[in-house]
Amino acid sequence: MCPRFGLIQEATMSQVTIKVRDNGPYLIEGPFMVVDAAGNAFTVPTGKPAIALCRCGHSKNKPFCDGSHKECSFLASERAAAPNPPTT
Repeated sequence: MCPRFGLIQEATMSQVTIKVRDNGPYLIEGPFMVVDAAGNAFTVPTGKPAIALCRCGHSKNKPFCDGSHKECSFLASERAAAPNPPTT
């Protein structure tokens, strides 16, 4: 946790959800920013509850998804590990 902004980051991050879509993009929901390697923020459309980030590598609008995954036959269907059952 960042000593100066830790509480702000914690409150904001708890509101962000990243969904891994089968054979498609990452869907980001909640209050977020998309920042490049130099620290510059990408313009994200206002009023949209979510954006899609490319993971196939073929988008002409990187880092955002433009639907190219459908044309390049991108396949991916990762699953999170199942939680361990509680022990008594």
